[in-house]
Amino acid sequence: MDRKKLETYRNLLAEKQQQLQRLVLKSDQDGREADEEGTQDLADKAANAYTKEFLFGQSNDNRHTLSLVNEALARTKNGSYGICVECGNEVQPKRLEAVPWARHCIECQEKQDKGLL
Repeated sequence: MDRKKLETYRNLLAEKQQQLQRLVLKSDQDGREADEEGTQDLADKAANAYTKEFLFGQSNDNRHTLSLVNEALARTKNGSYGICVECGNEVQPKRLEAVPWARHCIECQEKQDKGLL
């Protein structure tokens, strides 16, 4: 991959990293605030529990994506970015444009989705 494209992907990943870090922090803060709200009755407690569970799931998804983004940034530094971590083939440029933190080529991703990797 040429330097210009690599730098473009690195910038995209850095922007996504900052966005996800803000989202994770906000979810954590919102979850703590839901804990602090004084609940009066059972309906309020149920609504707070649902809100906390929803925020936890959202935060968990964002943390996972953030982890993948961090891995991709590390691969830009060590020269393995754009290479499938499973088969070693090049990750298709269209895939990297859609998901810059992609670890697998399309074929290996399909295998992973089916539970074959």
